[in-house]
Amino acid sequence: MTQLTTEKVTSRIGATVHGINARKPLPEEHKTFLHEALLRHKVIFLRDQFLDDAQHETLSRVFGDPILHPTIPAAEGTPYTFELNSRNGRSTDSWHTDVTFVPAYPKASILRATTIPPYGGSTLWANTATAYDDLPAPLQQLADTLWAVHSNDYDTNFYKYDTRHEEIADFRARFISRLYETEHPVVRVHPETGERTLILGHFFKEIRGIPTQHANRLLEIFQSYITQIDNTVRWNWKPGDVAIWDNRATQHYATADFDTHPRLLRRITVRGDLPVSITGEQSRLLKGPDDGQNLDH
Repeated sequence: MTQLTTEKVTSRIGATVHGINARKPLPEEHKTFLHEALLRHKVIFLRDQFLDDAQHETLSRVFGDPILHPTIPAAEGTPYTFELNSRNGRSTDSWHTDVTFVPAYPKASILRATTIPPYGGSTLWANTATAYDDLPAPLQQLADTLWAVHSNDYDTNFYKYDTRHEEIADFRARFISRLYETEHPVVRVHPETGERTLILGHFFKEIRGIPTQHANRLLEIFQSYITQIDNTVRWNWKPGDVAIWDNRATQHYATADFDTHPRLLRRITVRGDLPVSITGEQSRLLKGPDDGQNLDH
């Protein structure tokens, strides 16, 4: 048997897992090892996997049932794959947790590198559990009481280097083809570890009962704890790499620092659960189709 080990990348978040070959069916002990490593390190990395679409889907099922993005169709020829094709320097260069505009947003995301630029194009992750732990007690007590609205109709720098305006307009039209708004507790209790984690990021729209200008200032304060450098890990991609992150306890950011070189990655997300506040209240859909795809019934 190949020995399974983890090698920490930073003290707070991220570890490389050695001894896994995801091109072949994984034995149960390997699946358990991956799951436990993910809960402990929040994001884990596998080198030299070179998965095809079917192998990628099989690996994703280690962590749950794959789901479609609520508004963007799967890549051609695949049932669940979301393609991140960053042409002309375009990248999601803002901090976010995936798909928080629906109530039961994904539990985890599994991302594989296909085409990597000759420089730049790395991805950063931040630990939202240790960020909460870092908050001074008065800020923790405030955060514990707050509820925030998230929406897919949001403002971002996603296109700032892209001059193909028709392409931009087409993608945005698809992304907001169905509008969602969801109310989440700012602090959720992680269903497996019991940790308290912060639900914020670029899908944030407002805080219930707080004027917009003050809500934005609170967002800046809380985000500053999430994205402080010591609370993050930066991964420099190589072809064949796979990154898997606990979407309930992280935010991530794709750097737009590779000029106009192509950058292609493929992602599959797995079904999540409804976040629960520290008082036991669940997240709730405010606007959008209750089609069961990303809601936990």
